[in-house]
Amino acid sequence: MATLCRPAVSVPEHVITMEETLALARSHHANHPQLPLALRLIENTGVRTRHLVQPIEETLKHPGFADRNALYEAEAKARVPAVVRRALDDAQLRPTDIGVIIYVSCTGFMMPSLTAWLINEMGFSSDTRQIPIAQLGCAAGGAAVNRAHDFCTAYPEANALIVACEFCSLCYQPTDLGIGSLLSNGLFGDGVAAAVVRGRGGTGIALERNGSYLIPKTEDWIAYDVRATGFHFMLDKRVPTTMEPLAPALKQLAGLHGWNASELDFYIIHAGGPRILDDLSTFLQVPPEAFRFSRATLTEYGNIASAVVLDALRRLFDEGGAPDSARGLLAGFGPGITAEMSLGRWSRSDDRDGLPELVEAAV
Repeated sequence: MATLCRPAVSVPEHVITMEETLALARSHHANHPQLPLALRLIENTGVRTRHLVQPIEETLKHPGFADRNALYEAEAKARVPAVVRRALDDAQLRPTDIGVIIYVSCTGFMMPSLTAWLINEMGFSSDTRQIPIAQLGCAAGGAAVNRAHDFCTAYPEANALIVACEFCSLCYQPTDLGIGSLLSNGLFGDGVAAAVVRGRGGTGIALERNGSYLIPKTEDWIAYDVRATGFHFMLDKRVPTTMEPLAPALKQLAGLHGWNASELDFYIIHAGGPRILDDLSTFLQVPPEAFRFSRATLTEYGNIASAVVLDALRRLFDEGGAPDSARGLLAGFGPGITAEMSLGRWSRSDDRDGLPELVEAAV
């Protein structure tokens, strides 16, 4: 059975606090008629710190889309390999043990995808499959888990590598003064995460079922307006209300599996904002503590888009994992409005597949 192993996560070294974010909003938008509302919304996110790939002075500049995209590529190549190596080590695998790389990112563009560069630079086999996903936004973390599960179901002896690389700060647009844009300036952060889904063995979430759900006629609620200056983030004020129609989809998926979504042992949820988690707690009838890993990611890193679910799972591992056979739900939400959902049980394995070869290679 395919097992989602311990994720590796890295955030950049440049840090901005909530207090600094609010001070910048006051100084840059002193005459904005809705500044008090924007400040209140940013404060209510609960985000205390965010990490950026550049110092804030550089982040606030806009040298043009070409320069920003070049920086995205350079930073991805500089930061992703170390995270990938840690994820492979945690899964006790080598690059040549990977059958597919699923790369998710919505904050920059490369063609060929970074997957091609990783295969060439990190020793993956030339026949490694590539699945780049660019347009699912924050839901892509959940989608990557689901596509890795599908791959390992089709090829039970194979392994999948998931990579999420999000530099949200490179999408900052100084001329966007809508409330949604001002809120996003205080909500999103940068981060890189990677995780392996093993077809056999491994410790983590043994994946059993996955599903997707799209709320009809909401495709313009979260979107990019692509202009000469790059990606302009569009956020509809109705987005925080989406858990009411999405919670039934989570319940239905669990019900198809014979589980009650309100009675699971752990929840790994994309933390788009505190309202998402509060509403999901209400509609699923689970205590707020059930989402403590997602809240911790939001508080310490902000919304790091597709990397959120992997970081929340990493925090579950840091806590010691879950009891054997504990049942859990993983879900990411994003543009569409789309939900990508997985169900699985916690599995601890003493499986050492691949280790003898690693030891022999080391000797």
